Amino acid sequence: MAERGVETHFQISARLDDVATERLDLRRFREGDLDQLEGIFAKPEVWKFPYGRGLSRGETEAFLSAQIAGWETHKFGCWLAIERKTRKAIGYIGLSIPTFLPEILPAVEVGWRLDPDVWGRGYATEGAKKALERGFEMLGLREICSVPQSGNAASERVCRRLGMRWRRTVRIPPNDRRGPLQAELYTLTMAEWAEGRLDSPPGRLRGTRHEMEGSSRRQHRKHE
Repeated sequence: MAERGVETHFQISARLDDVATERLDLRRFREGDLDQLEGIFAKPEVWKFPYGRGLSRGETEAFLSAQIAGWETHKFGCWLAIERKTRKAIGYIGLSIPTFLPEILPAVEVGWRLDPDVWGRGYATEGAKKALERGFEMLGLREICSVPQSGNAASERVCRRLGMRWRRTVRIPPNDRRGPLQAELYTLTMAEWAEGRLDSPPGRLRGTRHEMEGSSRRQHRKHE
């Protein structure tokens, strides 16, 4: 039901294509990607948030099948991320529907999950920027969100580098694989993306989590 709402609300008019960045090739998943993904997803660091462990081959196969089916249904999804200089798969980056958080639907989320061997190289930010570009320019989305789990400081830093604004802390309901979670909701509108945040000095992003929390406290004190 939520997925139908996303499709009609956003009126996706074009299928998302495979793309390239300066250092990455980003393409749709294929059935033959299982072996590459299994080695990455088995590492506990990759799925620390939200499971605190790596995935089994069966779980990775289910993930891959869901991604392939999602592309057929929605015309967009996450890409397999390939490091161009080594031609090795390093995880995924892209767009998805955050069905795990019904309260914000209809919505589209930008997300990433990469091999720890390539952490710290800026690949998540590089790939996510391309996902935002395609989401706004090709799919015509009005807003894109990201929902890193609370405590995932690295992903929150990526959100801020992308120019996203922290909105509020949210509670993700439990499912059959994990308990309830706390997460941080970040958003970026098409207008904000188009502006390019030109009015923010280098290294300074407006609307970060701490600024929004501070503003909320100041507003509260005014009314005390």
